[in-house]
Amino acid sequence: MKKALTLNIVLLGLVSLLTDASTELMAPVLPLFIVSLGGGGLALGLIGGLGDGASSLIRLASGYLSDKLGRRKPLVAAGYLTSSASKLLMAFSPSWVHVLGLRVAERAGKGIRTPPRDALIAESAVESQSGRAFGLHRSLDTAGAVVGSLAAFLLVSVAGLGFREVILLSGVVAFIALLPLIPVKDVRRKPLKEKFASAMVSLPRRFKLLVPVTSLFAAGNVSYMFLLLRASGAFVGWLTVAAPLLLYILFNSVYAVLSYPMGALADRAGKVKVLASGYLLMSLVFALLYPSLSLPLVVAAFVVYGVSYAMIEGVERALVADACGELKGSGLGLYHASVGVAAIAGNLAAGLIWDYVGPAYLFIYASSLTLLSALLLAAWGASSSLKAPGS
Repeated sequence: MKKALTLNIVLLGLVSLLTDASTELMAPVLPLFIVSLGGGGLALGLIGGLGDGASSLIRLASGYLSDKLGRRKPLVAAGYLTSSASKLLMAFSPSWVHVLGLRVAERAGKGIRTPPRDALIAESAVESQSGRAFGLHRSLDTAGAVVGSLAAFLLVSVAGLGFREVILLSGVVAFIALLPLIPVKDVRRKPLKEKFASAMVSLPRRFKLLVPVTSLFAAGNVSYMFLLLRASGAFVGWLTVAAPLLLYILFNSVYAVLSYPMGALADRAGKVKVLASGYLLMSLVFALLYPSLSLPLVVAAFVVYGVSYAMIEGVERALVADACGELKGSGLGLYHASVGVAAIAGNLAAGLIWDYVGPAYLFIYASSLTLLSALLLAAWGASSSLKAPGS
């Protein structure tokens, strides 16, 4: 049984690796594809905003539903299948309006699968090893992002493939990603009898106090696109385009390599300590990008950016899963929905600051919120009644 559950985590990691490779393969060309179909700034905003909004809200329902069914895998499979089909069909879109509908469906698929998948990962590992479990998953997921980014660069810049061909290939890879999901074993549990509102109320108090902290951090942890735009100012000529892509690959490479070791460290030293340290490092990243830029400063910032993500992404999910108690699907659904909505609001605020106040002030905003999140998390850890190992 233990061996099968360990295999679950590896298989789910492989699914995420291939899925993220598919996503990152499409990501660089999608805005250009939309423009080629007649879309402008409004189209890009609608496609990005509605997609992310749908994903965030659906997560709340899918997490609860997985508790209600007492099964995780059917929803995980449905979510991945929805995303894969949407990506494949996107290559045949005759207008940006079709891309809008399919992109919302693709992000909705991500919303359907994420909470039950994270619950399945948590239930496929003993709690004292949950940091390692989520760390391995994040490591494989991010390795896919590196592969996808490199592939996109080579296919467009070297092979000269068109936008439709690249998006079609992305859809094919997304369907291949479904294969490792087939042997994943569901961790059956007693179906939840409580209604949605009752389930939300029943979540542990320590969890309810943790989610506002993670949501505040999500609001301050602005999109990597702002960091890349800021970093491009340190370069001239053709490097203003090439260097940000290389920095993005550097960030993801550091993140992928360190995610599992940081998860293991969290299991040994305590998840709150590692996560709070990651929040502090993220605050430092934004502080480094506030002043006048230089090449060494930018490279250092993106290395630290990768280290901080390795300390945050998997460890935060593991800590939240621990704090949920028995209602892991419902709790993780609420967590993902909350941080998703906070991220949308935070990035909207960041965009307004960038346009109307100045890029440098965006990084003061981001550094301040992430620093405050670190202090609040430390206070939560000191006062929480959570006594489980690794908490």
